[in-house]
Amino acid sequence: MISLKSKRLPVNTGIHLLPTSKFKTTLVSVSLQQVLNRESAAQTALLPAVLKRGTKQYPTLRDLEIRLEELYGATLTADVVKRGERQILTFSLEVINDKFAPGENLLQQGLSILKEVIGTPLLENGGFHKDYVRQEKEQLAREIQGLVNDKVNYALERCVQEMCSGERFGVYKYGSVEELQPITSGGLYDYYREILRGNPLDIFVVGEVDIEETFSLIRETFDFGRSSEPVKLPPVRVECVPERVSYEEEKLPVNQGKLTLGYRTNLSYSDGKYLDLLFYNGVLGGFPHSKLFQNVREKASLAYYVFSRLEKHKGIQLIGSGIEVKDYRQALDIILQQVDAVKKGQISREEMENTRRGIINRLKIIGDSPYSLVGYYLDGLIGGRPEERTEELIQKVERITKDDVVAVAENIHLDTVYFLRSTDEEEGGAN
Repeated sequence: MISLKSKRLPVNTGIHLLPTSKFKTTLVSVSLQQVLNRESAAQTALLPAVLKRGTKQYPTLRDLEIRLEELYGATLTADVVKRGERQILTFSLEVINDKFAPGENLLQQGLSILKEVIGTPLLENGGFHKDYVRQEKEQLAREIQGLVNDKVNYALERCVQEMCSGERFGVYKYGSVEELQPITSGGLYDYYREILRGNPLDIFVVGEVDIEETFSLIRETFDFGRSSEPVKLPPVRVECVPERVSYEEEKLPVNQGKLTLGYRTNLSYSDGKYLDLLFYNGVLGGFPHSKLFQNVREKASLAYYVFSRLEKHKGIQLIGSGIEVKDYRQALDIILQQVDAVKKGQISREEMENTRRGIINRLKIIGDSPYSLVGYYLDGLIGGRPEERTEELIQKVERITKDDVVAVAENIHLDTVYFLRSTDEEEGGAN
């Protein structure tokens, strides 16, 4: 695993280098964090697309793409991601390593483009370009409305929204169409200047680079007039024991029902017991050998798919499955039986060892991609484990016992059962 070399600047900015000769490219990734909330989610989600549409030097997307092509096909992406109760603007630039193009200074040229996109967007009458904002609002609205076409992810998202309706985590990462409508080009630009001034900013560089030279280059390039008074984002609410289980049902024209269960684990990535929770999730539904897959899909033949996954920063576990509507109660009963079996310690040696190997293999391949490396260390920054290497995690995973798994299972509570079903069938249904 590649070691992180970090420096903190006095303006809420971190520079993080991952020097390695493993890749033929150099990746620069910029992450600007914002608290996730209903009032600003759509504005934050709109920013990456608007910023990439045009800059002062490259006023159209075509101009920008031509310039990137001149750098031997460099790529530039911009998006927004959700990590716990944070919404993160990400800008990534990937260029061929300078050693393959001597004298070109591709990294320096690429950084200039990235700085242009983030720091000097195309403006019009004191705001973003109105046509760009209008067009990207329309595109984002289609993206938000289009979630319903991906029924698996729609069901997971709806379960989260019902489960966390009074919490920041219940907000969709792209916000809502209603919040999108009143956004203006001037208001959006003012909002962007505000978060760029003081919100947490982290810059990652992955590739074969000189450490000190790159630190200096990054520091000089990304000078956005940052405030000396950094914005501190609020902590994520993790601990929660629901008073009762909520049963929610929604009807849409679907070919198969989507049964989703949301659990409060009361643990997050910042907790010392997180790896025990990760192991628990692996035993329950993280792999093909797991209890859910073997018992719900293989033995009972009740599910087209079934899995469990964790949101590491919020401490929520989701179990997703695709079933026939008529099989709702039987499928739910068998899922609950598997959860109960883990709590009772009914875990075989084979399940333990297969899970251990599965987790270790996933940790090992993190270093195979510059993007997964950035994601791993960004999670570490958010979770308060900024320099923890995967080798350390692997050593801890190797020592996890069945008692450790049972201990975390005992503190996991079912919060919400969400069922997406067809409109023309009456069998099954939620309680």
